[in-house]
Amino acid sequence: MSDRIDYIEFPSSNRAGTSAFFQAAFGWGITSYGPDYDGLEQAGIDGGVDQAPEKVAATMAIVRTDDLDAAERRVVAAGGTITRAQFDFPGGRRFHFREPGGNEMAVWIARE
Repeated sequence: MSDRIDYIEFPSSNRAGTSAFFQAAFGWGITSYGPDYDGLEQAGIDGGVDQAPEKVAATMAIVRTDDLDAAERRVVAAGGTITRAQFDFPGGRRFHFREPGGNEMAVWIARE
């Protein structure tokens, strides 16, 4: 399925503490991807805990697409503002944007 929310990212100033909390409170699994990022498992939706210096300020929904360039054009045409240009990450490529109401979101495509 394309253009569906399939990931949620939680910014954290304490990645280990946030991940441990989710694990203890809800039983979610944790996969560490280094000192700044943990993936969440069995949370009902894929997600992660981000401690990187460039992390977003608030919890962010992430939309998966089949065509990143086309999705970016649609976001801009609909009134969205790009807040972080397309970049590669271990799972694929994505960009961040702010919709007219102020929510920051991202769109990603899986690495083939």
